[in-house]
Amino acid sequence: MQAAGACVLLGTRAVPAVAGGDSLPYQWRNLPFGGGGRVDGLAFHPKERGLLYARTDSGGAYRWNAIAKSWTPLLDHLGASDADLMAVLSVALDPNDAQRVYLACGRGTGDWSRKGALLVSTDQGATWQLHELALRLAGCEDGRGSGERLQVDPLQGDVLLLGTTRDGLLRSTDRGLTFSSLNFPGKQISLVLFAPDRGAPSGTACKAFYIGCQDKPGLHATRDGGQTFAREPGTPAQVPQRAAFGPDGTLYVSFAASPGDQAPNPGNLREGSVWKRSPAGQWSDITPQKPAGRGHGYGALDVDREGRIVTSMLLEHWDGAGDELFLSNDGGAHWTAISARSQHDTKAYPWLAGHVPTPQAMGHGVADAKFDPFDPQHLIYGTEYGAWATANAGAALEPAGTVQWDFAVANLEQSTALSLLSPSGGVLLFAAMGDELSGAAWDDAARAPAAGLFLPRRETTRSVDAAWLAPRVVARTVEAGTGGHVSTDGGATWRPFGQVPDAKDARGGHVAVSAKGGFLVWAPPRQPALYSRDRGRTWSVCKGWPKARDAEFVPVADKTVEGLFYVHDVAAGSILVSVDGGESFATSMTGLPALNPSWQSAQLVAAPGKVRDLWIAMPDGLVHVPGLEERATTIRHVSWAGFIALGKAAPGATYHSVYVWGNVGIGTAEHQQGLFRSDDAGASFLRIDDASHRFGTLQALAADPLEHGTVYLAPRGRGVIVGSPRA
Repeated sequence: MQAAGACVLLGTRAVPAVAGGDSLPYQWRNLPFGGGGRVDGLAFHPKERGLLYARTDSGGAYRWNAIAKSWTPLLDHLGASDADLMAVLSVALDPNDAQRVYLACGRGTGDWSRKGALLVSTDQGATWQLHELALRLAGCEDGRGSGERLQVDPLQGDVLLLGTTRDGLLRSTDRGLTFSSLNFPGKQISLVLFAPDRGAPSGTACKAFYIGCQDKPGLHATRDGGQTFAREPGTPAQVPQRAAFGPDGTLYVSFAASPGDQAPNPGNLREGSVWKRSPAGQWSDITPQKPAGRGHGYGALDVDREGRIVTSMLLEHWDGAGDELFLSNDGGAHWTAISARSQHDTKAYPWLAGHVPTPQAMGHGVADAKFDPFDPQHLIYGTEYGAWATANAGAALEPAGTVQWDFAVANLEQSTALSLLSPSGGVLLFAAMGDELSGAAWDDAARAPAAGLFLPRRETTRSVDAAWLAPRVVARTVEAGTGGHVSTDGGATWRPFGQVPDAKDARGGHVAVSAKGGFLVWAPPRQPALYSRDRGRTWSVCKGWPKARDAEFVPVADKTVEGLFYVHDVAAGSILVSVDGGESFATSMTGLPALNPSWQSAQLVAAPGKVRDLWIAMPDGLVHVPGLEERATTIRHVSWAGFIALGKAAPGATYHSVYVWGNVGIGTAEHQQGLFRSDDAGASFLRIDDASHRFGTLQALAADPLEHGTVYLAPRGRGVIVGSPRA
């Protein structure tokens, strides 16, 4: 019997429109970089040609535009309070209604994460209804590449099954408005799959479906609509990753296992296999390859209309060519490794040269691969850094065939930018990137960077800064090697930092470059800051630097006076200043709110053109220090400032435009969370984002000093966004 489980729906709401206040019409688009993040799932609609969706672990979901050959982001409407829903654990399509799509969303299972939600669209993702869930989903935790965990009953579209991360198996009979628990014995579900039931009366729900489970490892099935469940005899005690039915009714399943109770994920794999169940019910092992002495598993799996099978072998160690794809046209009796017959074209996205060591390399984290149901030659698969697609998949089975792969990531931008800088001259923008993407400099907003890539590749760059009066002098910190690099030609070439004496682990952190580029101050994590008088060749310890405690201090260079630096001691509520190139710091300003550095942060920004013209963005507001002899003032319209940036002044204005991401009140309207611009030094603000462009949570913000109105955003997992006023 179905358990009388508690309803797990909390509430339903439409995506809210921006209410109240004046706003400016802006246009928003990605600066092209190309992929840069994990594509965990792909879904073709079985009855509408060209309708394809992709889900990601941080950047939301995308729909493929077959005419434009690019992706359309679908969740940019989510604001900061819903940012965790940009992690999509599962996507489900109604096979009988091409307009209807469902997303199960949530970032993680910890108390830090927002609870999950079901997003429902009846217009292919143009608009959404959000149904709150009273549980958490792990769209950005280990195991997120398996699935799909959310499915629509092919016989009765009102019925959905949702396999949760730790709350068992749920069913909805009202298209996701409410869910109740089924009495499945496991709690950690890896996949759900309805079994085809061609003989069932129209309008009746499917009685048979399969469930993959992690805490009860194996494939389970019910044939009575969920009243009873049983482990499929003959299948391994491993975690099912993907499952699909062939045209003759044969069921194919890929498995992976990790040590202990961990969810299988690249980096912790132990073993894996591929199995099939004949229409008569007999299981057999059809694993393509089991590499001896190496952790591995099997992830992606799909079957096309001709019965060809594709599966991926996931390798635990991310070295060399990475994972492998196998293709079979005889039910798994024989397999062909696709990599040796592949050519991956990296020319359109130069940064790929650091991630694709050879044209045959398939990439890492290949959790899903799908055949186009209308074109069996069209195959697409996702990796840790984007998706690859081919129009001649069958060439892998030809004696001398070569599969041509294109990086199918046009407008699927997922790089994680940790720091942004729009300098006073030279390139448009520098972006420091995480996930070992290093970073890049754009000199053309319409093209992916080529000459501007940060070298060496395969590093995580934490911060970047340039001399305001000599913008060809640039420094950046990295979490590798000597901890950073310096460029004196605007980022075209880089020289590593010199060795730091007596440093425990001087890598990463933040760097500031003095106004004319003669001094650097570098604050590695959890240790005193360092200064350099020779552009990073040698380093010495700064005197008077705030004690590290739990804070991550960020040095800031004055943009007018050479050798003048500031730092905000958030724990003490004070600003310290150095007038000797970073050699020593002393308290210059007190009385700011003291923050708890373990969970509160602030941002200090120096304005060009005037000594000690400072702005401080804080959790409880925005403070402006207009100059040396002037008192700090609190900007009354701002109740929370997450990020601040200064850009070129408006025509006729005498001060820089001020951009704030935070809570701002406009006129008599209540404070709203969003992105705002002030052209009168904070006396008034206009909203520049809108209900369709909120981008979750930001990690960095910059404004163009040479073009009024242009602003750059770094949302979590959505690349770099540029906004400018509509013409």
